[in-house]
Amino acid sequence: MTPEPAGLAQLRLLRWLSPAVLSAALLAVAAGFGQFGAVAALGDVAKTFGHATGGTTVSEQAGLSGTQLGLGLTVLRLASLAALPLAGLADRFGRRPTVLVNCAIGLALTVSAAASPGYWWFVAIFALGRPFLSATAAIAQVVAAELTATSDRAKAVALIAGGYSLGAGITAIVHSLAASTLGFRGTFALALVPMAFLPFVSHRLVEPDRFAIVAAEPEHGLPVLGAVAPPFRRRLAIVAALAFAVSIITGPANSFLFLYAQNVVRLSGVATAAMVVMAGVLGLVGLLIGQWLADHWGRRPTAAVAMVAIALCGVAAYSAARLALVTGYVLGILCGAVFAPAAGSLANELFPTSVRASVAGWQTTAGILGAVTGLLVFGALVDVSNHFSLAALMTFLPPTGAALLFWLFPETKGREPEELWPGVP
Repeated sequence: MTPEPAGLAQLRLLRWLSPAVLSAALLAVAAGFGQFGAVAALGDVAKTFGHATGGTTVSEQAGLSGTQLGLGLTVLRLASLAALPLAGLADRFGRRPTVLVNCAIGLALTVSAAASPGYWWFVAIFALGRPFLSATAAIAQVVAAELTATSDRAKAVALIAGGYSLGAGITAIVHSLAASTLGFRGTFALALVPMAFLPFVSHRLVEPDRFAIVAAEPEHGLPVLGAVAPPFRRRLAIVAALAFAVSIITGPANSFLFLYAQNVVRLSGVATAAMVVMAGVLGLVGLLIGQWLADHWGRRPTAAVAMVAIALCGVAAYSAARLALVTGYVLGILCGAVFAPAAGSLANELFPTSVRASVAGWQTTAGILGAVTGLLVFGALVDVSNHFSLAALMTFLPPTGAALLFWLFPETKGREPEELWPGVP
């Protein structure tokens, strides 16, 4: 019989549907609701601050050029780089207080974006709140991973991913059905609703025992920038490379989707809302499939196959046909949901508790840089070719080769982080 890793017996580990894990998922809902507003309402923002004439070019259809939209979305993504130190603070001050403060500030700044007097004002104000919400999502996943044992971890990570997707989906549905009434300003003002629930969530969220044990160490320091020690850096570099590659695909695929649907393909608000609901149902199915595959087939193969499938669905969604748009989008959400439990569990299991939140910050940073790269390339290709389909093909397919990097990791299915780093807090 394999001996239990030191310190594992004293941990209080919870089930994935415990109130504490559900509270972390609610914070992910709030982060998704706040962050996805810029994407869901991008078409309305472009029409409000641009000049849509209904012509044949992308800028005439959307209201702003692909370059302007790409640059604006790039600024929003780059702003999230501040999530690195914000998430890293959870390794010093604790997961619970850090995630709650980040969420509250991020939502408050999102509400402020409703008063934007112009496009670049909107970009600047919304950008201020984005890093706090990015850090919220990253820390929420860490909390879920640390509160659970290996038998529940993929389910808990899937729950966080599902929570974020639910928040994003609510924003998309609300804006699609009530765009003429609320506009983008009303959509952002609705971030007041999740703010009102933060006191309720805070009473049920607990500090993971894994962090409490590490925090009691006499040399517990302030790991923010440069906090990941040499033994962990090779793995961190690979995790960052994968996050960068995946985000080159998902950044533009998700960010331009609703503008493309509403302003170019002319999908109605009701049809867009129905598409989002359908995607939400398949997303739930994907999370169930993803956590089962992660626990039975393995973290690495599940994540690798799903990554390639996400890219193919993105290409299909932008192929200039309404049926392809809907099919590509909903199947892309399904594949993304399959990817999330495996990749999220793997990233958290590969590192010890003392650096886990800092690693999440670096992973978020790499994802932001990848999304920025994808947005700039995609936006420029749209302007040059005047076709979303060609831009999608040239942007989404090349990064899929990075899926092979998953095999540079050990398979963590069925193992606790303490087993991978014995003697390391």
